[in-house]
Amino acid sequence: MLEKLSYNFNIAIEAIAYNKLRALLTSLGIIFGVGSVIAMLAIGSGARQEILDQIRLLGANNIIITPMVKQEEGPVDEEAQADLTEKQPFSPGLTLVDAASIRELIPQIATVNPEIVVETVALRPGYRRTTKLVGVENAYFTTSGFELAQGGFFTEEHLRSNAPVAIIGQDVKTKFFAKEEAIGKRIKCGQLWLTVIGVLKARNIDARSIERLGIRNYDLDIYTPITTMLLRFENRAQVTSQEIVKAQQDARRGRTSSEANYHQLDRLVVGVAGSEYVQPVAEVITRMLERRHYGVVDYEVTIPELLLEQEQRTQNLFNIVLAAIASISLVVGGIGIMNIMLASVMERIKEIGIRRSLGATRQDVHMQFLIEAMALSFTGGVIGILVGVTISFAIQQTTGIETIVSFFSVVLAFVVAVTVGLVFGFLPARRAAEHDPVDALRHE
Repeated sequence: MLEKLSYNFNIAIEAIAYNKLRALLTSLGIIFGVGSVIAMLAIGSGARQEILDQIRLLGANNIIITPMVKQEEGPVDEEAQADLTEKQPFSPGLTLVDAASIRELIPQIATVNPEIVVETVALRPGYRRTTKLVGVENAYFTTSGFELAQGGFFTEEHLRSNAPVAIIGQDVKTKFFAKEEAIGKRIKCGQLWLTVIGVLKARNIDARSIERLGIRNYDLDIYTPITTMLLRFENRAQVTSQEIVKAQQDARRGRTSSEANYHQLDRLVVGVAGSEYVQPVAEVITRMLERRHYGVVDYEVTIPELLLEQEQRTQNLFNIVLAAIASISLVVGGIGIMNIMLASVMERIKEIGIRRSLGATRQDVHMQFLIEAMALSFTGGVIGILVGVTISFAIQQTTGIETIVSFFSVVLAFVVAVTVGLVFGFLPARRAAEHDPVDALRHE
C-alpha cells in the first residue's frame, strides 16, 4: 500500500512539474487566501494584546473615581433658577475622608489609592520645564506596577513628618540629572525644594494609549507623599484668604466661581479583591458617595475593565468579519484548483486510458489526481504562510499597528488550505477515475 501511494505521488508531482506556470497560477488563490488569513489574524492578535496592555495600565480590577463639575437640573425661568441656587445642597467634594470610608466600610476592597495632581514648574540650575507633581501613598506604586530603578519608596517617617521628598520618573531623571546621580539631589517644584529619594523605571507608554485611556506620561511625573502635597503645596478642601478675596472680587464684578475645583483629590483608584466583585462594589461606592456628597453628583465612577472588555468584544467581532472575508480567498482558490483539475482531466483522458490498460485501478487514478490537487494547495499554503508573515511585518513597519503572528494562526490557515485542496480536488479525481479505459484510449 505504501509503495503504491509513493508511486502515485511521484506521478502526480511529475504532472505538476511538467506545467509549472499553470500550477503556480492555480495556487495563487490559495497563496493569497492563506496570506490574508494570517495577516488578518495577526492584526486581531495585536489589537487583543494592546487591549490587554491597556487593562494592565489601568488595573485589571480597578474602579476609578474622578471629580467633575456638579450636575444641576431644574426649570429654566429666572425665579426658579434663583430659588434653586439658594437651596442647592453643599458637597465637600472628593476628599481623603471618602477614601478612608471606602477603605474601612467595604470588605472586598484591596487597595485605595488617592491622587492629587498639580501642574507646576520643575527647576534646577540650567534647566526648567512644566511638569506634574503628584501626591500619592506608597501603595500607589505597587498597584500601578511601578518599579524602582534607583533609590527607594517613601518611608513611614517621610509620611508622618510630611517630608519634602520626591520620587521622579525616568524622563525627569534624564532631563534634569543627565550626567549625574539623582539620588540625594534636590529639585525645585513651585516654591519648594524636594530631595530625590527614588527613580522609577521607564514605563514607555505609547502616545496612542495615553490619548485613548486618558492617562499621563508617568515618566514625566514627580511624586511626593500625599501628606506633603496637602500641607506644603495645595489643599483645595481648605479655604484660604486669597480665595476669599478672589470670591469677593468676582461677586463685585457679577461673576461666579461655582465651577472652581473644590475637590481635595483629583483621582481615587480603588482596587477590588476579585473581578467578580468589581460591578457590585462600584454600585456600593456610588451610593456611598451620593450620601456623603448630599445628593450632589460631582463625581464619576468608571470601571475600565468593563469598557475595555466591550472594546475587546467589538474588536473580536471585527476580527471574525475580517477573517471570514479573507477566507473567501481560500474558497475562491479551491474553486480555481477544481476548475483547473477538471480541465486537466479532460486534457489527459488518453493518459488515463494508458495507465488503466497497464494495470492501474480506479483507486490509483483517483489517488493520483487527488494528490495533485492537495500538492497544489500544500505548496500554495507554504508560500501563503511566507506571504502572510511578510504582510504582517510590513503592516507593523509602515502603519505602526501592532501585529502578532501566532503559531495557531499559521497552523489554522495551513490546515484549511490543505483541506480546501482535498475537498475541491475530490470531484475532478473521481471524474478521472470513472473514465472507461477503452473509451479513454480511443479519445483524441
